[in-house]
Formats: sequence, C-alpha cells, structure tokens
Amino acid sequence: ESEVRSYCRGWPTVFDRAHGSRMYDEDGHEYLDFFAGAGSLNYGHNNPVLKRALIDYLERDGVTHGLDMSTTAKRAFLESFQNYVLRPRDLPYKVMFPGPTGTNAVESALKLARKVKGREAIVSFTNAFHGMSLGSLAVTGNAFKRAGAGIPLVHGTPMPFDNYFDGQVPDFLWFERLLEDQGSGLNKPAAVIVETVQGEGGINVARPEWLRALAELCERQDMLLIVDDIQMGCGRTGAFFSFEEAGIT
Repeated sequence: ESEVRSYCRGWPTVFDRAHGSRMYDEDGHEYLDFFAGAGSLNYGHNNPVLKRALIDYLERDGVTHGLDMSTTAKRAFLESFQNYVLRPRDLPYKVMFPGPTGTNAVESALKLARKVKGREAIVSFTNAFHGMSLGSLAVTGNAFKRAGAGIPLVHGTPMPFDNYFDGQVPDFLWFERLLEDQGSGLNKPAAVIVETVQGEGGINVARPEWLRALAELCERQDMLLIVDDIQMGCGRTGAFFSFEEAGIT
C-alpha cells in the first residue's frame, strides 16, 4: 500500500465488520466508533433498514453505475428530497450530483458561482477546510494541507472567521473596508464560502447573528453565499441544514 496514508497510522488495527456504532477487528475486539466515517455515517454502520433496501436494489439488478443518466432510483430520491426536505422549508433549490466526496461539491459550487457572476475571486475564512483538490485547497486555511497542492493556490482570499479577534474588532470591518476601497487590491468576489461550524479547523461555531450579518453583506455586495454543509449538514447540528438556526438561505 502507498505511504500516503492517514487514519490507519493512528489506528493500528485491521477492521473486519461494523454494526451501528460498533466496529470489530479481525481478532474480534470491539470498538466504539466515534469517527463514524468522518461524520458521514449519520445512521451508523450497516443500518438494517438501509442495508435491506440496498440488498433488495442489488437483487433486482438496480442500476448501480449510470453516470448522470436518468434512473428510477434518482427520480425517487429527488422526489423524496423535494417532499421531505426542500418543500417544508420553502427552499426553491436545484439539486446537483457532483460526485462522492466533499471536495467535489465544493469545486462544483465554486465553478458555478464564478460562471454565474462572471468573476474569479472567492472569499473564505480563517481555519476553513473545504477539501483537498486544488480549488478547495485555495479556500482552505491549513498551511500543511495547502502545501500538498505543490503549486500556487490562487483566486482565494481569507477573512477572519467569527470571533477570530476575540471580540475586539467589529464583525466584517476589514472585509467591508476592502470591498469599498478601490485601492484595496481585492477583486470583486463572485462568492463567499463558509462553514457554519468549522470541523477540521477546530470545531469553531459561528454565531447565528454573525451568519445573518454575513448573508446581509453578501446581498448588499452582490456576492453569492455558499454554505459548505458537508460535515455539519444532514441533521448533524439538529436541523437538516446547519444554517437553518441562523434563519439564512
């Protein structure tokens, strides 16, 4: 196996099976899984309801690889997502299937924002983490991860996350000054990308009022607001979307 490994170095055991919140290694030792697939296993390992549905789908030869072709499974998912998630929240969102990883979703959002606004610059925040591909790294804060790109990371500008200066500086003072000053050197951004709760960056929680002020700033300055909900969405903070508590869209 490649030397480019991460989690298995910290957990020197070979896992064999998993159920619910428990994992078992090849020697039968039991572990309580606090990692949960980097937070992606909302319903635990091999949830019996989900497992039964997957087995039934495979046994009836359901389409498991269709690129972006139309399938009955995709239609069923989209209809359910519309009826149970979007419509009750009055969210007129379109749904895009960008790929299996978080960075795929971020890259798609950045490209779409640039295409719609006709601008290149993206504003992100200190200690942000948005993925390991080049566009996502450009809006990621961690110096070690950024260095993995091997090339200059461009068109991303960091701003202070909520409470970065321990309350000593008014929110968005620096950001608004740069936007309004033609000599600041900040190109007009297409979008701002933010995590409502920064996961990889240290579990930094943005206050609802800070998020509301950010949304209002984006509206005033004609910038799109992208919420990276990959680690905090799907009910991980309570509501389905992590931004719901702040009352923003």
